[in-house]
Amino acid sequence: MKDNIALKLVFRSLLNMVISAVLSAFSLYILLGFGMWLIDNVRPMRVLYQFVNSIVDGRQLLPIAGSVFLFFVFYIILQWSLFHYLGQMNKTVRGIADGTYDMDYQIEVRKRNIFGPMAANMNSLAGRLHHALVEERKAEQTKNELITNVSHDLRTPLTSVLGYLGLIEQDRYRDEVELRHYVQIAYEKSMRLNVLINDLFEYTRMRHDTTALKVTNFNLIEMLGQLLVQFRLPLEEAGMQSKLVTDKTSVMIKGDAAKLVRVFENLIVNAMNYGRDGKQVVVTVQLEGSAAVIEVINFGEPIPMMDIPHIFERFYRVDKSRTQWSGGSGLGLAIVKGIVEKHEGTISVTSDSEQTAFRITLPIIN
Repeated sequence: MKDNIALKLVFRSLLNMVISAVLSAFSLYILLGFGMWLIDNVRPMRVLYQFVNSIVDGRQLLPIAGSVFLFFVFYIILQWSLFHYLGQMNKTVRGIADGTYDMDYQIEVRKRNIFGPMAANMNSLAGRLHHALVEERKAEQTKNELITNVSHDLRTPLTSVLGYLGLIEQDRYRDEVELRHYVQIAYEKSMRLNVLINDLFEYTRMRHDTTALKVTNFNLIEMLGQLLVQFRLPLEEAGMQSKLVTDKTSVMIKGDAAKLVRVFENLIVNAMNYGRDGKQVVVTVQLEGSAAVIEVINFGEPIPMMDIPHIFERFYRVDKSRTQWSGGSGLGLAIVKGIVEKHEGTISVTSDSEQTAFRITLPIIN
């Protein structure tokens, strides 16, 4: 009964009929009393009454006609007060539909009116439609930006590949050394294209939640230790060292080990690219409640404060002077965030003149 407007309307209409009958009877009683007083004290009224009574039986017809007339007058007034609000709601909805009002325009909600809950529901519906419209526009804008950025990032290396292969095809090289040089450049550009395309596919899968996690239980400390061993040679070539800092020997995590390896690989590579001047990459692990907190720290140039809020956005590069040849695809950190969130974790970054730290929290197995 609480949300059944149809039953409420039936009940309210019956109530209005009862109220109208009571009001009409009370009003007729007063009017008849006043009328009899007029007939007894005002001669013209007495003459008029005698004339009407000579034509019809006024004693029966007038009370009946008066009561019916008063009943309908009161009933129409009561029903009008009930349905007038519905008319206002319809006018507002029509205004939203034809563009007179914005999609987020709110109908006045009258809590004591039967149609009050309907108005609240319509406001909620309008709000959801407005939100859906805004999200659709954002999605369209994101798609356009994605196409523009992908086209730009793919076109340049592809143009270089075609250019150098064209020189080889036309035999426009002096000797075998120059030929091998052209082949090497074309190969590097092709590898660059491969990285871009793989990152784009991974990012798209993460965005649309089509990547199934291969969940297993594994030791996070052991995984990070092995990962730093694998990076020892690249770090030495970059003039850097690595260190794992933790007082734990075993921190069990439930998740997709391969994808989490990619997360930490990306962060270590990022530390190598941007923190080379600091000569060191430090990975720390500690427990906070039921979560493992992992920090990947480098001591190079800090990230500008204006860039930190956008660091995990796709195609965002901190160093605007870096070209696509020396920088990443711009999707790495966006992919990292997606993987961490799929594991019900969080990722954030802090940066100052001393260090830059990427902080990841992941739930552990108790």
